[in-house]
Amino acid sequence: MSAIPPPSIFGICAAHHAINPVFRNSPFYGHPSADAVLSCSLRVKVETQNPIRAAEGRGADWFFSGQPQRTDPLVTASPGNFGQGLAYAARDKKRPLIIFAPVGVNPAKLEAMRHLGADVRLEGADLYTAKEAARAYADTIGGQLLDDGAHPRVVEGFGTIAREMTEAGVEFDTVLLPLGAGALAIGVGLWLRAEKPNVRVIGLVPETSPAMLLSWQAGKVVTAPPAEVPTIADGLAQRAPSAYAFAYLRQTIDDVWSVRDGAILAGMRFCHQHYGLIIEPAGAIGVGAILERPEAFAGQRVATVLCGGNMTPDQIRTYLG
Repeated sequence: MSAIPPPSIFGICAAHHAINPVFRNSPFYGHPSADAVLSCSLRVKVETQNPIRAAEGRGADWFFSGQPQRTDPLVTASPGNFGQGLAYAARDKKRPLIIFAPVGVNPAKLEAMRHLGADVRLEGADLYTAKEAARAYADTIGGQLLDDGAHPRVVEGFGTIAREMTEAGVEFDTVLLPLGAGALAIGVGLWLRAEKPNVRVIGLVPETSPAMLLSWQAGKVVTAPPAEVPTIADGLAQRAPSAYAFAYLRQTIDDVWSVRDGAILAGMRFCHQHYGLIIEPAGAIGVGAILERPEAFAGQRVATVLCGGNMTPDQIRTYLG
């Protein structure tokens, strides 16, 4: 980890001015009907109104902004949204991209990655085994490997979300963040530590994918066994954090909570009813956390990031009715 530089506030500021404008300045708002039901004031940062319908375009674009022109493949593993972000940026840079994804990857995300030009290879039952396959392949070809939870520019790209939140002139007490590989939570938390140090930052994981929570509680990286019951929030399914992500996570957020899939589903339906938005399970986990523990947020000013909206028509019918 020591060979990889830390993410920085200066990097977030630079990213804010450099990343593709299609990913910047996303809406950040609340709604009276939502607040009345939740008994708190909730502001949502909507990261679905861009070409990949996800926040990952920020980190992916900032990563590519720091790369020299290369023709060798970039190798990574992704369940979908980060892969889409990389594919979108790699297409502009004309760089080959090989993505290893779990065999059960969301079909909508798989199609989108391939449509953007990525060579997507299905390997393993979960992201952990897909990452192992990506690492082995990169070693075999001597190629560049990117772990989205272990690169400062990916973290800094996500950090631009928090910069926009603080520049909106809205006060909030707590920020609830989806916690997958960790880059989004670290980037947002890093900015808030500097600009709003009194704001509580909570990372959220699905109950059936607890690796980040177990690591947080143990104070060290913990590798969880394969999930017996897969979570509906495929974008947050992790079996082990990277050492890099775990180290900086402990410096930038205050706590990690788990959220039941039933509450995540309720959060998706809440976003559809009150904000008119189709949000995928991983993106709705913040709203799900409030619905699951309303007493923890009563009377507070809360913010969350709705970080993705990629689902198949069948999933939309199943989840939203």
